[in-house]
Amino acid sequence: MASIIRMPEVLTGATEAALQTWLVSPGDEIVVGQPLAEVETEKATVEYAAEEAGTLAGLLIEVGVQVSVGTPIAVLAGPGESIEAALAAAKPVAGAPGVPAAPAPTVSERPVEIAAPETITVDGARVETIEPSGTQVTTERRFASPLVRRMARETGIALDSVRGTGPGGRIVRRDIERLEPRTVPVAQAATTPSPRIPAAPGGFTDIPHTGMRRAIARRLTESKSQIPHFYLSADVRVDELLQLRQRVNEVALTKVSVNDFVVKAVAAAFKDVPAANAIWMDDAIRRFDDVDIAIAVAIAGGLVTPVVRAANRLTLTDLALDIRELAGRGRDGKLKQAELEGGSFAVSNLGMFGTQQFSAIINPPHSGILAVGAASPRPVVGAEGQLTVAHVMTVTLSADHRVLDGALAAEWLAALVKRLESPVSLLI
Repeated sequence: MASIIRMPEVLTGATEAALQTWLVSPGDEIVVGQPLAEVETEKATVEYAAEEAGTLAGLLIEVGVQVSVGTPIAVLAGPGESIEAALAAAKPVAGAPGVPAAPAPTVSERPVEIAAPETITVDGARVETIEPSGTQVTTERRFASPLVRRMARETGIALDSVRGTGPGGRIVRRDIERLEPRTVPVAQAATTPSPRIPAAPGGFTDIPHTGMRRAIARRLTESKSQIPHFYLSADVRVDELLQLRQRVNEVALTKVSVNDFVVKAVAAAFKDVPAANAIWMDDAIRRFDDVDIAIAVAIAGGLVTPVVRAANRLTLTDLALDIRELAGRGRDGKLKQAELEGGSFAVSNLGMFGTQQFSAIINPPHSGILAVGAASPRPVVGAEGQLTVAHVMTVTLSADHRVLDGALAAEWLAALVKRLESPVSLLI
């Protein structure tokens, strides 16, 4: 029996997503877990894997189209069922109860009204006729997804000049990609300036918000307004850690970084102080057995926080491999849904940029985040009161006071410092 594949909620809370790439074609045999498509959300591009097996009978939406979560996107034929029968059975799906209808056009998708009586022709097709009174008589709607409209704004292309090749004349991503900004008619360019062009001489340039930037702004604003942050800082002497790292890298097949040591020490500190490995929930404080740590990874236009699972159970080199692999796929937009969710804590390291100290904002539902600065030579007072020079790294804990009281947070931070200053314990 034919089944319908619907647009998944690839990230928690997402209501819409755009299909970036189909990874399969009609007629392909699909197995459970096989990647079907790359789906673009406001946070990242993730692969969507098949949840059932069968033969792919047909694709219902094209690349570049943004639809609501739950919208049918493909048809899967069951065992022994012909493709023709599966497609025939799927025809009434769009109008069936409970199936989301096609999204209504937004204001920007509605026909443009021209003040003067005029008939506009684009690529030989009539678009609109207006009576002298300004009353609309005939129209041809020009639909485009939010993704396409954003691409058009960023490249200076007027959508009225684009012929859509998608279903029903919808303008899809490839229609924009095949055009150059210089193909915009002069009259259109004059009436619809690119948002990247400065509005006044010596003024400014407006860069339109991306979905990811809006998501970051919304989540961090919610975090600072809803989570009672407090901050604890500590200076860590890391000479021994730097020496150990050098010795490890002389023999290890996988090179480890200072950040790998920090993440390993964070996991060890949670095993030393297990009460701190928890998050706030409406009805309880949830305490975890294993330590799942999110790693802040800078990408073009924002950041992602993939989660390393059970970091407390990984060796230092295995941890380094996991972090490197997740960070690489994060920069390429290839992370999966499960890799972006969960965890109780995060690590953000700006030491590679020379930043000595900073405070980070907690990413819900985590109860804390560690901000790591650069290790640099600084004057310190030795055990016998002598002034010496040592490599010192400043770390700052941002903690959720609903979960971590001051004494508990201080106990955890002290455990972290002890682990970092005695790094051999991380190899045992």
